[in-house]
Amino acid sequence: MRIPEHGIGSEQVLEDIRALQVEDADWKSGHTWSLVYHASEEHTDLLKDAYGTLFSENGLNPIAFPSLRRFEAEVVKMTATMLNGDEAVAGTMTSGGTESLLMAVKTYRDWGRAVLGVQHPNMILPRTAHAAFGKAAHYFDVEPVWIDVADDLRADVAAMRDAITPETVLLVGSAPNYPHGMIDPIEDLGALAAETGIGMHVDGCLGGFLLPWVERLGYPIPPFDFRVPGVTSMSADVHKYGYAAKGASTVLYRTAALRRYQFHVTTGWPGGIYASPSMAGTRPGGAIAAAWAALRSMGEDGYLAIAEQIMAAARRLIDGVAAIDGLRVLGNPPASVFAFESDSDDVDIYAVGDSLENMGWHMDRQVAPASLHVMVTSPAHGEVADQFLADLEAAVDHVRANPAASQLGQAALYGMMTTLPDPTMVDEVVLQMLDGLYST
Repeated sequence: MRIPEHGIGSEQVLEDIRALQVEDADWKSGHTWSLVYHASEEHTDLLKDAYGTLFSENGLNPIAFPSLRRFEAEVVKMTATMLNGDEAVAGTMTSGGTESLLMAVKTYRDWGRAVLGVQHPNMILPRTAHAAFGKAAHYFDVEPVWIDVADDLRADVAAMRDAITPETVLLVGSAPNYPHGMIDPIEDLGALAAETGIGMHVDGCLGGFLLPWVERLGYPIPPFDFRVPGVTSMSADVHKYGYAAKGASTVLYRTAALRRYQFHVTTGWPGGIYASPSMAGTRPGGAIAAAWAALRSMGEDGYLAIAEQIMAAARRLIDGVAAIDGLRVLGNPPASVFAFESDSDDVDIYAVGDSLENMGWHMDRQVAPASLHVMVTSPAHGEVADQFLADLEAAVDHVRANPAASQLGQAALYGMMTTLPDPTMVDEVVLQMLDGLYST
């Protein structure tokens, strides 16, 4: 591969792009249970227009582009208000949930050094906390102490208490967690953080823009946000249930003084003063503008309406999956995210996933326990819920009738990885897969 010697016409380039999209996951019809959050075609058109209006602008320098500074400040403030933060809550936008979690861990590392005098910090987090915390630990040299969850698949507060050491700077909880859709006992974790004088981050990247509306609809959602004493920071992705364009997330702190530890400043550089609020240097202005446009255009009534549709579809799916012989929903997920496993020896859940893929459904696989993962992200999912449940039951029947299915496709790969005795062997398999994926 090389850059063409002569430029190709724009129409041909776009035609090539559309041709390559043919094999992509089919999310518009509701056949993809992750990755894409879609409110409507009309809303998407607005996002494209807002993004395009500031397509070339760069959030690296908000002095040069005061419109972006205002958009970002207002997105942060609207998010903080939604999450019951007071006037003191401060934050920034980031490119996505992973960057928000990276920034939170970096903040507590530096806060721990400056305020607690901790030189080799650790953080205590449930096994179900997002994998990006592991990435943050690796990047910023913070030791992650992973604690197995309790029987209800939520954070085990007593076990996390026992794991705290003088080097602990941070506790983590999720609202909800990605693997099972469970909300950790944030009130108990917040009380523990306040008692011990350490930080407490609530990862609301997934649910931050959904749970407030679900709660207002009357569903039993436990307190998870800045109402909880001891919660010192939160993250919430605008490009998930905020229905903004990718990539747009927020990371919020109870005080601007705590947020200060997120910032990086380099002075004395020949190129001038370099001040950066987050990981990125260049920050796409389009994503910031589109996030602002999403919040303004949806409004509280829009978010409530779409949350009602999302929850109706989620309850229909959870109840429907639980009614299928051979399947079991993990835990008691309160919102739009859940996972299910096999409770029958003659049903390989990964083979069920392969069978669904063959029917045109994009399914995410999970381990420990082996399960399939579902996120209701779009009103379109309500339109296909019954079809999915019928196909799922047919897939279970197919796997029962064809035991050899577990030796084929992704079922064989995941089955092999879950039985390897050495975790480093699994890492090597995945690294080889990554090498292959990024090869032409």
